[in-house]
Amino acid sequence: MLTEYIVAYDCKRLDLYLKDNTEYSRSHIKTLCESGKVTVLGKQAKVSTPVKQGDVIKLEQIEPKKLDLTPQNLPLDIIYQDEDIAVINKAQGVTVHAGGGTTSETLVNALLYHLDSLSGINGVIRPGIVHRIDKDTSGLLVVAKNDTAHLSLSKQISEKTAKRIYVALLEGVVKTDEGKIETYISRSEKDRKMMAVSNSGRIAITYYKVLKRYKKYTLCEFSLMTGRTHQIRVHSKHIGHPIVGDKVYGFKKPSRNFSLEGQLLHAKKLVLTHPKTGKEMSFSAPLPDYFEKVINTLDREEKA
Repeated sequence: MLTEYIVAYDCKRLDLYLKDNTEYSRSHIKTLCESGKVTVLGKQAKVSTPVKQGDVIKLEQIEPKKLDLTPQNLPLDIIYQDEDIAVINKAQGVTVHAGGGTTSETLVNALLYHLDSLSGINGVIRPGIVHRIDKDTSGLLVVAKNDTAHLSLSKQISEKTAKRIYVALLEGVVKTDEGKIETYISRSEKDRKMMAVSNSGRIAITYYKVLKRYKKYTLCEFSLMTGRTHQIRVHSKHIGHPIVGDKVYGFKKPSRNFSLEGQLLHAKKLVLTHPKTGKEMSFSAPLPDYFEKVINTLDREEKA
């Protein structure tokens, strides 16, 4: 399959442009370039090839390899599915796909067992995966069951027509009722496994709205205009109110121990256009029990 792109703005590197404007991961883009499958203005391109507005990029997709991941009969909360898409309510503690030494008990392993088909655009490691949420974040994500659906959903996420709404409990009291956080995010210079606000990198935009204030905490709603790694967690830390239970970006000495396994961050709502019917679809998932328990505890204490 050959796909053509007209570059919309100048960019220092081809891989960065394609990462922001296609459904492909940076590692997959590298594989395509090294395989001679990408050209810019008719010439074979490298990942570091600069592109400018008006350039024509042609990308030939590599035929997906036979899946070598093992289907596993793991618990899977399927909110909705048809022949094109599936909407999953991911549990906290579940890694979305293999990587970093993890090869089993991922969401993908469960999808391979429970669903009859998955798109192959993201290759053997990430079949069906259009977007991700962190291991210790719970909530909704959409899965593509064929390549046509995958391309449509990826475009919606890239063009910000799909809406993703999160709920989080933050440390401290957020003073403003709502706001916009806009920064650059890149790999942390201190720890490459972490992300950090920086003077360069990729633009990240998050909107927030206060749902309820407690004496020492704030329940907030977040909506994403971009989908950077750990974006809400990094931005919450940036404004001085990290997410409760976040072992990576949270306070080293949190004000209280709720005996949590991870951050209180939940992908609560997902709105998208069905890739085949064109109909707008909205899905929601209630807060998980451990999150609800903390909120109920705080509510009782406020009334006491």
